[in-house]
Amino acid sequence: MSLFVLDFGGTSIKYGVWEKEILTSKGSVTTPASWEKMKIVLKSLKDVMAGTYSIEGVAISAPGAVNQKRGVIEGASAIPYIHHFPIFKELEELFECPVAMENDANCAGLAEVWLGAAKDYHNVLFVVIGSGIGGAIIIDKKVWHGKHLFGGEFGFMLLNGKQTFSELGTAVHMAKRTEKRKGLPEGELDGKAVFRLAEQGDPVAAEEVEKFYHYLAQGIYNLQYCFDPEKIIIGGGISGKEDLIPQLNKKLQEIVDQVGIAPFVPDIALCKFKNDANLIGAVYNYKIVYG
Repeated sequence: MSLFVLDFGGTSIKYGVWEKEILTSKGSVTTPASWEKMKIVLKSLKDVMAGTYSIEGVAISAPGAVNQKRGVIEGASAIPYIHHFPIFKELEELFECPVAMENDANCAGLAEVWLGAAKDYHNVLFVVIGSGIGGAIIIDKKVWHGKHLFGGEFGFMLLNGKQTFSELGTAVHMAKRTEKRKGLPEGELDGKAVFRLAEQGDPVAAEEVEKFYHYLAQGIYNLQYCFDPEKIIIGGGISGKEDLIPQLNKKLQEIVDQVGIAPFVPDIALCKFKNDANLIGAVYNYKIVYG
């Protein structure tokens, strides 16, 4: 028996089949413009897969505050039409089989504790660093959602009294600050360009790179001493930077030395799964929901 797996995104919907403990038949389609069009696409994809595999259920990763008890996606996301109606019920009627759905960042975290960089641990924080910062809190290998389903929204944390972790600890905002200081048009630089400029000796870029590492390390330090997880896994685009962990460990050691009473440096690692993380985590969430 197999699972049809979906990852809803603002620009594309990724899909695949979980068969014999591997993800296969992967692909993607452009995200439709409406819910009615989305349902047509999803049903067509599932029917194609059902021609080859014996599909027993559907596992989904989706943006927004996925309320599994109410069967609704709350909050907001880059796909406005999937929110605030009984989407679980409609999908179960559409697919004619059980459906399990979880938030995309939570799925990525679940993938890492199930089969990835944190598979030997039970209590883990997953920090996703992109245009902002989000993530997941995993306790006993299950997602801790919080009262308002905001568990893992680490980016809301204030780091300097005025600005958030998302504003200070991402390469995207680092690039925006560098552009502003250098009088460049918006969109002229990205994170990679700023890192490259810093390596070439550009003083403004070097200062902004230093600030980025400092605040990213500070946020991770704060999370460690709030939750005390066994490990903190870092995902998102920045996880592809080869020297990220050594640079962060250096900054974390500086913070621990400054605090004095802090007895250890957080144990951090890069995520194992990249583009497949949400799909794999959706499978694990399905297994949790349906046993």
